[in-house]
Amino acid sequence: MTDPTDRIDFTNLPLPDDGFVVTLFITVRKIARSRDFYSRVLGGTVVLDENPCMVKLANSWIIMNPGGPPTPDKPGISVVNYEPGDTTSIFLNLRVADIQACYEEWKAKGAEFVTPPIDRGAEVRCYIRDPDGYLIEVGQSTGLLHGELAAKRAEDLPG
Repeated sequence: MTDPTDRIDFTNLPLPDDGFVVTLFITVRKIARSRDFYSRVLGGTVVLDENPCMVKLANSWIIMNPGGPPTPDKPGISVVNYEPGDTTSIFLNLRVADIQACYEEWKAKGAEFVTPPIDRGAEVRCYIRDPDGYLIEVGQSTGLLHGELAAKRAEDLPG
């Protein structure tokens, strides 16, 4: 029998020396499929293969596990699968140094992009979906580096 600690990459665990670190938990239907996407396609490091799965992605961590019923520390709250569609209220935002290179590399590895990168003035950006349908924005700051801000939408203006 193997020692469970053999499966843990202790050097990459999200353990702060002081204060706290931020991780993102996502509910997934198939851990292996999601682990492959975040490690092989996006280039993350698998820290723990499951229970829960942890992948270090640049300077952040994605934690993945199936949903489940309420537990003593979250009574009355179930963790359920994300239902992808044409609306979302939260998404992962990845800022990259070279969006065209990421687009080409990740597309070649099987990432499904909603559109190719589009220049929006302050940034060039595009979106992909992970295997469970979570939306991921991939963006590169361009005009923002010279003080150009995103255009305001009418609904954001006062009055």
